[in-house]
Amino acid sequence: MIFSKTPLPVSGRDATDTGRRRCWFTVPLAAAGFSPCAAQALGLGSVKPTVHIIFDKPVIPPNTGNAIRLSAITGAHLHLAGPLGFNFADKHLKRAGLDYHDLAEVSIHDSLDEALERIPGERVFAFTGHATTYHTDITYRRGDVLLFGTEPTGLDEAALTHRRVTERVRIPMLPARRSLNLSNSAAIAVYEAWRQMGFDGAV
Repeated sequence: MIFSKTPLPVSGRDATDTGRRRCWFTVPLAAAGFSPCAAQALGLGSVKPTVHIIFDKPVIPPNTGNAIRLSAITGAHLHLAGPLGFNFADKHLKRAGLDYHDLAEVSIHDSLDEALERIPGERVFAFTGHATTYHTDITYRRGDVLLFGTEPTGLDEAALTHRRVTERVRIPMLPARRSLNLSNSAAIAVYEAWRQMGFDGAV
């Protein structure tokens, strides 16, 4: 389910009515083969997501494609905070997401501030190598926000010190290694959170 942050001018938007509410999406997303209201029509998004995932300024399309698939499989809500380094017509993004785009809940925001404003009241865990608390030390609850930075550099200082950040956490790894892949990091974090919830809703 892919939304623009607000309805766009008439010349640059399309809309689908699922009978529950109108879902606005940009024409380029629709042209790229995305159906933003399919998940809503299936009843997804009617309950609080397992967790919220935020990618801040992502630039590598396959990582976002993988995260779309991850969100569909785990019931997470993926938020992309701009500016983005790609567009949704990218073939690598679509290939990585396979046919899960219609089952995923994805929101696009102009900035990290805007993304966090759309998720009021939830705890925010910032994933960074500049932390001492392991991600497994956290007791997660439904609706928590897992925040990840851009692929080249991770979260910047503004994100790490954002007033909404509850705690900084790290994924353990061997010394002298630079970092994990972004979508791999998100998968590790989401599955740990979901495991603690007893894999609620899973088969």
